Amino acid sequence: MKRTKTYFAADMHLGARYITDHRAHEARVTAFLDSIKDEAKRLYLLGDVLDYWFEYNSVVPRGHVRFFGKLAELADSGVEITWMTGNHDVWLRDYLRDEIGMTVVTGQLTVDINGHRFLLSHGDDIGPRSWNYRFMKWCFLNPVCQWLYAGIHPNISHRVATSWSSHNRTSRKIEHEADNMATTVAMLNDGIEQISREHPDIEYFVTGHLHCPGITHTASGATSVRLGDWLNGSSYAVWDGEQIELTCNK
Repeated sequence: MKRTKTYFAADMHLGARYITDHRAHEARVTAFLDSIKDEAKRLYLLGDVLDYWFEYNSVVPRGHVRFFGKLAELADSGVEITWMTGNHDVWLRDYLRDEIGMTVVTGQLTVDINGHRFLLSHGDDIGPRSWNYRFMKWCFLNPVCQWLYAGIHPNISHRVATSWSSHNRTSRKIEHEADNMATTVAMLNDGIEQISREHPDIEYFVTGHLHCPGITHTASGATSVRLGDWLNGSSYAVWDGEQIELTCNK
């Protein structure tokens, strides 16, 4: 069977403390990867695949063995894998790149797929962001800050980072969640509209980050795909060479 399809997925948050059954969650993700192995030519992971990851020079964090193994299996069979870092797995560097055989990208990526122009992004770098979020992201990407953080014992840094992530997720006000999501989607759409005006050659925008799947269109007719997440179900997009389809399973 000839492989022709391109798959996009994001926000799996493997290892997150607030996930009650980590093994079952990882199994859903690996089952998806296994299901696409005969048809996938490319796989783009658009960030926050891991809820936390910090890459040291000589050691790696525990966990996710089945997931990493399945990625390696896909890569060994010829699937082109690109992992774009998000705000949770921002410290992905060369270990998985070299061990699995994939491409790691930080920031936006513009690619041609079957003669069509795509802009891919985790999504947190499109549209306006608060100064504190921008400062936090600057710290995460700053080499000096990373060097200082690496000096903290992993037992401490891992506990602090995962606790912070869990607190941010579980402490959100439920009664305002719909309004907050509508605001962030509008910010993303505004940012995409601006890019679309500046780069009319882009036909498709694919993003993660917002945990809110959906497809919209810009004023110029470009298609914008929000991938959603894998916390309450599973959602991903597939490009067959002519059109893109978003699949959301609960």
